Amino acid sequence: MEYKPIKPKKIYEEVADALIDSIKNGHLKPGDKLDSVAKLAENFRVSQSVIREALSGLRAMGLIHMRQGEGTYVTTYDASRFSLPVTTAFLMKKEDVKELFEVRRILEVGAVALAATSRHADDLKLMEKRLEEMVDAIGDGELGERADFHFHQAIVNATHNDMLINLLNSVSEMMVETIRETRKVLLYAEGRDEQLLAEHRAIYQAIKGGDADLAQRTMFDHIVGVEALLFKYI
Repeated sequence: MEYKPIKPKKIYEEVADALIDSIKNGHLKPGDKLDSVAKLAENFRVSQSVIREALSGLRAMGLIHMRQGEGTYVTTYDASRFSLPVTTAFLMKKEDVKELFEVRRILEVGAVALAATSRHADDLKLMEKRLEEMVDAIGDGELGERADFHFHQAIVNATHNDMLINLLNSVSEMMVETIRETRKVLLYAEGRDEQLLAEHRAIYQAIKGGDADLAQRTMFDHIVGVEALLFKYI
């Protein structure tokens, strides 16, 4: 009989699990405000960076939300806020990135097909606006990343499936934040601005034309291309 090796948990995973247990057993209730990062670090006897990583994972799960200038609060679960069952944000290891793109290929290729058959006129207008933002962002890596992310959000929103919307938003946000904060990998390196813009326009045209098969093919090719570029730098 073969046994799967047990991976030791990282400290921030243990902190996240402890907070999740507190939510499950009712010690932390919807609407409760969490202690400050400094206080949590003191209580758990870990660094503040560990607490931030744990909170990032809980936020990705939809278990907490952060109010600017006010603090972090426990949320109330509902299907419209359903997110991937992850406990922490990805750390940008090669294996994590590979798995993240596998998830994107599975979910986003399916989502774009649904968007092609479910989109409304307002959805198409929003996608057009996001494409214009991508044009304006050519040459600016940070703005380009943001415009790219917003375009993918618009596609997901066009599915009008709340659970799918929040699943994909969770994955996409983690990817963008991880790229920006941990490795500063520029998806728009090597003059890729124009090519990526063309890929997004092709996806949009397939959605606009209601061609689910073409939309799936163009989205798949786009994600695979971005993954290949990203792996050059990891």
